[in-house]
Amino acid sequence: RSVYDGEEHGRFMEKLEARIRNHDREIEKMCNFHYQGFVDSITELLKVRGEAQKLKNQVTDTNRKLQNEGKELILAMEELRQCRLQQRNISATVDKLTLCLPVLEMYSKLREQMKSKRHYPALKTLEHLEHTFLPQVSHYRFCKVMVDNIPRLRQEIRELSMSDLKDFLESIRKHSDRIGETAMKQAQQQRNLDNIVSQQPRISGGKKSKKEFSASSELEVKNTSPMSEQDSGILDVEDEDEEEEVPGAQDLVDFSPVYRCLHIYSVLGARETFESYYRKQRRKQARLVLQPPSNMHETLDGYRKYFNQIVGFFVVEDHILHTTQGLVNRAYIDELWEMALSKTIAALRTHSSYCSDPSLVLDLKNLIVLFADTLQGYGFPVNQLFDMLLEIQEQYSETLLKKWAGVFRTILDSDNYSPIPVSDEEVYRKIVGQFPFQDAELEKQPFPKKFPFSEFVPKVYSQIKEFIYACLKFSEDLHLSSTEVDDMIRKSTNLLLTRTLSNCLQNVIKRKNVGLTELVQIIINTTHLEKSCKFLEEFITNITNVLPETVHTTKLYGTTTFKDARHAAEEEIYTNLNQKIDQFLQLADYDWMAPEPGSRASDYLVDLIGFLRSTFTVFTHLPPSVAFCAGVPDECPFVLQGKVAQTACMSACKHLSTSLLQLLLEAEVRQLTLGALHQFNLDVEECEQFARSGPVPGFQGDTLQLAFIDLRQV
Repeated sequence: RSVYDGEEHGRFMEKLEARIRNHDREIEKMCNFHYQGFVDSITELLKVRGEAQKLKNQVTDTNRKLQNEGKELILAMEELRQCRLQQRNISATVDKLTLCLPVLEMYSKLREQMKSKRHYPALKTLEHLEHTFLPQVSHYRFCKVMVDNIPRLRQEIRELSMSDLKDFLESIRKHSDRIGETAMKQAQQQRNLDNIVSQQPRISGGKKSKKEFSASSELEVKNTSPMSEQDSGILDVEDEDEEEEVPGAQDLVDFSPVYRCLHIYSVLGARETFESYYRKQRRKQARLVLQPPSNMHETLDGYRKYFNQIVGFFVVEDHILHTTQGLVNRAYIDELWEMALSKTIAALRTHSSYCSDPSLVLDLKNLIVLFADTLQGYGFPVNQLFDMLLEIQEQYSETLLKKWAGVFRTILDSDNYSPIPVSDEEVYRKIVGQFPFQDAELEKQPFPKKFPFSEFVPKVYSQIKEFIYACLKFSEDLHLSSTEVDDMIRKSTNLLLTRTLSNCLQNVIKRKNVGLTELVQIIINTTHLEKSCKFLEEFITNITNVLPETVHTTKLYGTTTFKDARHAAEEEIYTNLNQKIDQFLQLADYDWMAPEPGSRASDYLVDLIGFLRSTFTVFTHLPPSVAFCAGVPDECPFVLQGKVAQTACMSACKHLSTSLLQLLLEAEVRQLTLGALHQFNLDVEECEQFARSGPVPGFQGDTLQLAFIDLRQV
């Protein structure tokens, strides 16, 4: 390195060549020294070559002979070597096949299990294959193929089990109504059984109670392995007679697909994924189930199918809750139920508002009670449903009022407003049985005889009782106290009396073609109905077992209703009399310029006084509180209180006096003769004579004559 780094290359080369020349001289000296020995050695080697050639020929000849002699032996040895090699290969093959055959058998078993949809056993087989068998033969190519296929097989098992779960979810979605129908039938049977037991506590046996059903269902669930290899779906159950045992709701469903899929995902470490998917899908199904059909309100079957689907959904979820660990929890169930409860109540409020048939509303109420009792049996809170039923009760009451308004109108329109004639004891007792009427004087009279009221009195009374029964039907199974039921019935009955019946009576009274006979008969009828209100009070007390003296008990307002109707009828009587008077006065034709008066009162006034006299004279022939109306057919007797007759008579006289005064003071009468005034005076004297004659008893002194005093003074 120092030579290359320095500048002495020439010098180094000179020294090197000098050194080479020294070595060449030394080699030349040595060769010259050993030359003779070299020549001798060459001579000896030539001799050795001749001998070696001879030896080679001998060896070649010996080898030829040996080869000829050993050919057969070589063939035999080669055959022996091949046999030994085959034997060794066979032994090795047997050993390797002994290791490979279980792997192949296990893989074949895996494919068979997957083909038969036995996914959970297939997953277990795959686990054994991967961790136990394949490591022993991992160096073979087919094993490497199997190892590469294991993730794909796991994914395939996962997808197939998920497919079974989807089929199961679709199946229970389609069959939710059948599951719910079965559960509600079971609840109905249990309620009937409870009623029978409560009525006949000594009777034992019969059908299984709900607890027994639950116990048997749980036992069946425990005996059913989640690893069941049956297909998913709903088990077919044929329709059974009503007398036969209704199968438990869980007995209709094969839950093994859920169990299998849950275990498979748990083994694969994807349990949370499975739980999330299951809950998400069931929430979607819940929203579909809770969406009511648009025409649900038209028939009871629409409501029944809607309730069946909801019950079926929650029966399945309740069963999943109690037979799996953590797939669904109580918080998830409660959340679903809260959503279902709010949507169900909203749907029922909307659709029930369209119901105008009280029978349909009552059937709907019974269906809601059964729906609530069924779900309550599975541990779901249903207080809001019963609160909503109280809202529907108000609607039910409104539909009843509309229905009974039509019933009352029919009764009032078809009535002849004449006292009911009875020809024998049987008819008499029948009417007395319908309406609480007692009259010792009437009972003593011989047949035929007449009740003072017309047919609409017992009919209206009976219909009021029917209305009370209809209200009572709705209160059944609502878990209300006797006081609450009593209050509900009394409030509805008050609405019937003060609004519905009152309006119907007012409409009859205000009809244009109603006559005095009908009006007075209405007064008589309402008087008897007013007296019957205490019997209605007793009737309600008997069916609710709540005494009227109880605090906060609502009183019936029937008395006010019938009094108002009676007053309206009285006012209508006064109006009708005045209208009749006006009709007579329209016939008045005074000649205010007549030179001489006539010999007697005007003809129209004589006829008017005759009408009034015939109308009121008959009152004098009756007891103080009873009168018969004249001026109408004789076969139409009716009762009228004396005060009404007096008021009617006074009203008629005042109206007659005012009308005559208006005739005299009309603006068109600009002058009149003394003869015309005398004629008018004769008419006034006729009126005063009528007043003095006392057409209606009970007036004191000249009270009735005072009605004409202003006219007399003018």
